Amino acid sequence: MFKNKKSKIFCIGLNKTGTTTLEKVLKDFNFKLGDQTSGELLFKDWYKRDFSSIIKLSKTAKAFQDAPFSFPFTFIALDQYFTNAKFILTLRDSPEQWYNSLLKFHSKLWADGINPPTTEDLKNAKYRYKGFAYESSKAVFNTPDDDPYNKEILLDYYNNHNYQVIEYFRSRPEKLLVINVSDDNDYIRLCDFLNKKPFHKTFPWENKTSEKKKKND
Repeated sequence: MFKNKKSKIFCIGLNKTGTTTLEKVLKDFNFKLGDQTSGELLFKDWYKRDFSSIIKLSKTAKAFQDAPFSFPFTFIALDQYFTNAKFILTLRDSPEQWYNSLLKFHSKLWADGINPPTTEDLKNAKYRYKGFAYESSKAVFNTPDDDPYNKEILLDYYNNHNYQVIEYFRSRPEKLLVINVSDDNDYIRLCDFLNKKPFHKTFPWENKTSEKKKKND
């Protein structure tokens, strides 16, 4: 396999684990970020485990996050191709916190803002294109149509992804940084990992109340 030695930064934490905060830090350091829309539309290639288009997209910028970079297995293909890449795994305080944040976010996007979206809600959502929300959710989470936000399945997904990432890089800890953006100390750890001088003492927040800091994106 051809190896690419250009340095890359891949943020491989799941959506709703502080990725918006991480994006702000990367922009502060003037890293060129990959186009999120283009990435999200590659979920069908990811589902077929065809990583060639994802690797092609990865050549267009310096740093990448969210779909499909946060999907299981993608980080393995990227690590094998980009030999000097670094990976950042963002976590929440608990799997339950992540699950509740995901439900709240998706309910605001595709339902009534209170209840989790139904399968019909997902099929009718016009994000990216009509049906995208359902098709991508089905490909990634594989939850049943009568319970698209099945708690047990989604918590297993969260735990399994994080375990697989940490286990994969166990013998090469210098390649992976695991952080929680609600931990102020992790901002300095992130800057050290990126070889950048900190702009702040803690993660930059739009609203620096303690309540806001617990509601990681």
